[in-house]
Amino acid sequence: MEQRIGSSSKPVEGAGFDPAFIPGLTAPAAKSEQEQEPQAAAPEPAEEPEQEPEAPEAEAPAEPEDEEEAPADGPVFEASDRRAKFVADHRGVRLSLDEEKCEFRWDEIAAVETESPRFGKRFTITVHTPDRRWFPIEIEATARARFKEWEGRLDAVLDAYFEEA
Repeated sequence: MEQRIGSSSKPVEGAGFDPAFIPGLTAPAAKSEQEQEPQAAAPEPAEEPEQEPEAPEAEAPAEPEDEEEAPADGPVFEASDRRAKFVADHRGVRLSLDEEKCEFRWDEIAAVETESPRFGKRFTITVHTPDRRWFPIEIEATARARFKEWEGRLDAVLDAYFEEA
């Protein structure tokens, strides 16, 4: 009599056993030994880095290459807390929250809206684009008295750079 070693039933598949299971999708096929790259067998010798010619010791002062380094001519508004940051200057508006960032030029902005809560210290600034999208950011102020100061400084920047068409 023949006996099999091991289970005779198929392994059960499905979302109950695998949270990443999607019916109809199969896992990518593993590369066979013949398809594997031949470079793994014979490593190439490392190339030596070319030596750069020595620069003269007395160089002209470096000019700012990026607009970000160039000083702003007009008013600048900047508000930030431990997570969020809002900057409005001659280049446009920049929002950042943790590692996420977005930037808008002045011609990409339809409106900028501010909202100060009745209670609490979270000041909300919303940037609206012409294609009816909006990007809100909340900045926590140290005191509620900062809201009027921030609104006044932001209005000065908007008056200087933002032009309604």
